[in-house]
Amino acid sequence: MQNYDFVHSCIRVMDLEKSIEFYKEALNLKESSRKDFPENKFTLVYLTDQNESFELELTYNYDREEPYTIGNGYSHIAVVVDDLEKSYQRHKDAGYQVGELKSLSENSSGYYFITDPDGYRTEIIAR
Repeated sequence: MQNYDFVHSCIRVMDLEKSIEFYKEALNLKESSRKDFPENKFTLVYLTDQNESFELELTYNYDREEPYTIGNGYSHIAVVVDDLEKSYQRHKDAGYQVGELKSLSENSSGYYFITDPDGYRTEIIAR
């Protein structure tokens, strides 16, 4: 069996700067990276603790006008794996609900999502 390492958890936020300030102040997290996708109208900010082994991803969608409710504000957790295609095939063969293999660009890692029985998604990313 392959080893999976947890790498980040994602939440969607209405006010990016206010959320960053909260996590910095309340939980002593620091911004480790930021990725802006203006063509897709969203920004990702990654916050990490002192161990830097796991990150909280804040997703800011530009056009959101109403606050998220508990349930649809949660997005996913993520793990990395050495052999993405092998993992993908194993999950499909097991009958799990899996999405397509994708990447955000030619230079980014491949990934797919697997959905648990309750509908929560985990992103599986190529290491």
